Amino acid sequence: MTKVGYFYTDCLVPMVGNNPYATAEENSMELSINAEVYSLPSEKLVVLQIRSPFIKNKYRPFCQTLFSWVKSSKCARVILLSSSHAYQRDDEQLLGTPLRYLLTPDLEKAVGGLMQDLNWKEMEKVAAYPGINDTEKVLHIPGGGITKLLFTESCSRGIQMAVLLKFCSEGDNIPDAFALVNYLNEWLQLIKSKSNNSTDTSSQWKIPSSWRLLFGNGLPPALF
Repeated sequence: MTKVGYFYTDCLVPMVGNNPYATAEENSMELSINAEVYSLPSEKLVVLQIRSPFIKNKYRPFCQTLFSWVKSSKCARVILLSSSHAYQRDDEQLLGTPLRYLLTPDLEKAVGGLMQDLNWKEMEKVAAYPGINDTEKVLHIPGGGITKLLFTESCSRGIQMAVLLKFCSEGDNIPDAFALVNYLNEWLQLIKSKSNNSTDTSSQWKIPSSWRLLFGNGLPPALF
């Protein structure tokens, strides 16, 4: 995908760094900031990547800015890739796949049947007051940041949004990233699996060069 611009907002912690997707020395010195936009015209796909945390009390202003951009850009639908704390699952969420989805009512009408055909599991609602009142259920996405707010606002605004998320633990989240993008690919078919009997396309994705530096340099030999 090609970087086509930046998403300017004062709702995110300021950040600047080298190009995380550098492929050669010529583009390794390009600067990247906290929110950038990438495009893949052949698939009619635009990606907004957010790289820094939200500033306190800036969630709602960011929602307004994002939805204004979505509408002015005439985006047909929005897909939000997110995560939730694995250690805060209830008993039902411990069963089966760690991947979940949510659809706004407007998008449910269009693709709800497809999700059933894919045997995807919808994000469960949990008891609002566990142990006191288990009949009242609410949507709870611990560790999901702005995910719940974006989803509920999309529902009220009539925006077609899907949330795809994975229950994750702290540590090396590279396998989680592959699992989530493969999950997305099951639906959008951005790349085709080499095997007719498998939906795993992990080996076909291009890995960012910056991932090599995730855990820093190896231990210096002088230690031994």
